[in-house]
Amino acid sequence: MGLTPRPEPALPSGQESWVTTKLDFLVNWARANSLWPMPFGTACCAIEFMATAASDFDLARFGMERMSFSPRQADVLICAGRVPFKLAPILRRIWQQMPQPKWAISMGACASSGGMFDNYAVVQGIDTIIPIDVYVPGCPPRPEGLLYGIMLLQEKVKKERAADPTLRNEMDPDPKSQLYIPPSVIDELSEPFGNSVHQTRSGL
Repeated sequence: MGLTPRPEPALPSGQESWVTTKLDFLVNWARANSLWPMPFGTACCAIEFMATAASDFDLARFGMERMSFSPRQADVLICAGRVPFKLAPILRRIWQQMPQPKWAISMGACASSGGMFDNYAVVQGIDTIIPIDVYVPGCPPRPEGLLYGIMLLQEKVKKERAADPTLRNEMDPDPKSQLYIPPSVIDELSEPFGNSVHQTRSGL
């Protein structure tokens, strides 16, 4: 007693089973849902970032549960807190060590604009040091605010086009805007206090 195989259903001519999509859509979908954050916490915003990664808010829902404390294995820099000029060269070095593609989130008023620290020692907005994709307002912002910023970053990643020649331009696209501070100026501003890049003093 043998079994006869069931005949394959005949498909109409020209209706074979295949799927097509845009390469940009597929790549951006994969990138947006597997972001690896590099936490750079310097103040109270870092506590809110820790709460966001905890179980109550569950950052893993966005594919970001894998914290990368090595810049070589991260693609999203989350700067949470104020950045003194003494720390500015370190922030830039961490950013430059991150592989492409990469994005940055400025979390809190201090990182975005200097906040209440309007003085000579604090960088008045880290967008003068590194390019920023999403600003999260607040002092400090609640975890819901950071989650919303992450969702905005995901939407931005999904709309990127590989053919855009200015997509990975890390420096100031308009040199006349004077927004971007050159590394030599950063080092000079931080020299009187010394930093981990150049242990020098201006008076020497």
